[in-house]
Amino acid sequence: MAYEFRLLKTGFHNAFFNMGLDEAILESVAEERVPPTLRFYGWEPHAISIGYFQGIHEEVNLEACREKKVDVVRRITGGGAVFHAAEVTYSIVIPESHPLSRPSILDSYRLLCSGIIEGLSRLGIEAEFAPINDIIAGGRKISGNAQTRKKNCILQHGTILLSVDVDTMFSLLKVPQEKARGKLIQEVKARVTSIENLLGKSIGFDETARALEQGFSSALDLSLSEAEPTEAETIAAARISAEKFSSPAWTFKR
Repeated sequence: MAYEFRLLKTGFHNAFFNMGLDEAILESVAEERVPPTLRFYGWEPHAISIGYFQGIHEEVNLEACREKKVDVVRRITGGGAVFHAAEVTYSIVIPESHPLSRPSILDSYRLLCSGIIEGLSRLGIEAEFAPINDIIAGGRKISGNAQTRKKNCILQHGTILLSVDVDTMFSLLKVPQEKARGKLIQEVKARVTSIENLLGKSIGFDETARALEQGFSSALDLSLSEAEPTEAETIAAARISAEKFSSPAWTFKR
């Protein structure tokens, strides 16, 4: 018996609305107004998101972000700073009472990330889970994921890299020891990969999202019904975006 899920393909939005909509969906699922939800989305303009517990001044070159018109947003999930550019981002929200929920964070990551691994296999990429919350292919990281548990629900979101530009990323992030920047960039280039690197060709957002949709459906036994965000979710996302995620009080809280 497949699990009934709502599928949202919400296209490209700015960082503040993207994070606002993830939170609005979390609230909707928590209040049982909508089914558990899988969402795919992109970022326009490009953005840096930092983990909930990170200090923005320690992590982000704010002047460079302003110059390059890159959004900076603080997530409600933990983890490190992420440069969002050529990627497919997903979020999945399920009640903690759902059969796909796992009490253990590690077990939860392992199960939910199986959808990404299956999706990548449909593009011809063999990938595997790397605890605690990464997916690797060819020995290098292709997907990072983060999770929070609020309102008796699990929200997990993460990125699948279509291509990767480490030099641009490090022009926007701060390096603890500036003299070590070149070495660090080379190390990250050796540790991180993308669909384009692995396949030797570009695969677009839509094709990748379709493969991931099929992967989640197969790996987690989901029956996906495509929909649009509800009017209430869209209104809530705009409000949360304005009052929280684009607020300096939230962004600079650490």
